[in-house]
Amino acid sequence: MSSTTTLQKEGGPTGNPGDGQPSDGLKAGLKNRHLSMIAIGGVIGAGLFVGSGGGIAKAGPAILISYALVGAMVVFVMRMLGEMAAASPNSGSFSAYADRALGRWAGFSIGWLYWFFWVVVLAVEATAGAAILESWIPAVPQWAWALIVMAVLTATNLGSVASYGEFEFWFAGIKVVAIGAFVIVGMLAVFGLLPGSDNPGAGFAHLTDAGGFFPNGYGAVLTGVLMVVFSFMGSEIVTLAAGESENPRKAVTRATNSVIWRIGVFYLGSIFIVLTLLPWNDKSITEKGSYVAALDSIGIAHAGTIMEVIVLTAVLSCLNSGLYTASRMAFSLGERGDAPKAFAKVNSRGVPVAAILGSTVFGFVAVYFNYAFKDTVFNFLLNSSGAIALFVWLVICFTQLRMRGILVREAPEKLTVKMWLFPWLTWATAALIMFVIGYMFVDDANREVVTLSTLVAGVVVLVGVVLDLRRKKALQG
Repeated sequence: MSSTTTLQKEGGPTGNPGDGQPSDGLKAGLKNRHLSMIAIGGVIGAGLFVGSGGGIAKAGPAILISYALVGAMVVFVMRMLGEMAAASPNSGSFSAYADRALGRWAGFSIGWLYWFFWVVVLAVEATAGAAILESWIPAVPQWAWALIVMAVLTATNLGSVASYGEFEFWFAGIKVVAIGAFVIVGMLAVFGLLPGSDNPGAGFAHLTDAGGFFPNGYGAVLTGVLMVVFSFMGSEIVTLAAGESENPRKAVTRATNSVIWRIGVFYLGSIFIVLTLLPWNDKSITEKGSYVAALDSIGIAHAGTIMEVIVLTAVLSCLNSGLYTASRMAFSLGERGDAPKAFAKVNSRGVPVAAILGSTVFGFVAVYFNYAFKDTVFNFLLNSSGAIALFVWLVICFTQLRMRGILVREAPEKLTVKMWLFPWLTWATAALIMFVIGYMFVDDANREVVTLSTLVAGVVVLVGVVLDLRRKKALQG
């Protein structure tokens, strides 16, 4: 699809802009409350609860700058994506926009890479959830729990998009309430205002009383960036889901405009509370996890169990959204002729059954590899998908640079959301992403991940270019 293709030909809602049933056969089954909670919960992954302790240990209080840098990057990327999605909601989101703006090879490549990322995530999250469930009910083996949670959420997605939205509404709601309560209770404890708290309430002293704000040097901020960047993946899900909502443009606009406070409260706010409740080098942060350690310092009973419940909710939420996202990307690729045509078919409820089952099958295979070949095959899958989040964000930057011109030329009235300081801030964001990717090549802990991810991406791009050339040759012949 060339850049001269009119916006009206793109798969999106028919009739009035932003209203009605999607023209691609999907049903507008997501309510505004579903989209609102998907947008809020989309930035809260299990990585925030599980992985933040490692980042704190590496960078100390300066990890806040790492989170702020990555958070700003995500805000800018979401603003670019919001501009395109508000103008033309599409189940393929950035893959469909890359197809239009950069060429068929780009839409093909980033679509399949993104799908690959999420089917690997399915295996990771299913295993993580199964480990928690096995610790509660050891009579059921871990592999069986992984099978059960995958099967249940597959059934949920096969039911209807509304059932996915309802499950995600409650999953995300639990995460939001949990972090909101943590921030409020933690802030009271920080200043000694929480009745019965065991924490001494040192105020902001812990930000500098253990070697200063940069205890491990300024370079640790960049190391922190590499450790936290992957916990932000998922914020873009709302732009895929918007195509199946009652009012896509309104949903995308609202999600785009609220991303700043969402990242500010849930990431920066909660990590700030941890760092003010405890010295950054407190061993309990890495031994128990940052949030459990913080709750223990206040004296909240059964803090570990409470956090396990919240982490399990985050895992199930990620599984639910991961399966939905992978299936909708496969559906969009099928619609554009870049995947089997069966993926583009929907049943009477507007559900792309083949796309869901296809994604689930690869998810189950990945789960099997995680148990049977953890240190070989699964380790390769994990590493080769690790940097794809950054590749996706980079493609969104370059796509938006081209799409702005297309929108201005073809449908300027649809530019209801605009990227700030265009094009300078878009270029600056792309430069920052490329810097992070480049830094991964010189960082011992991330070199294998970025190298394998780049090799896999190179192969997929090569396939996309070859297929694109064949199509063009066939048209000319």
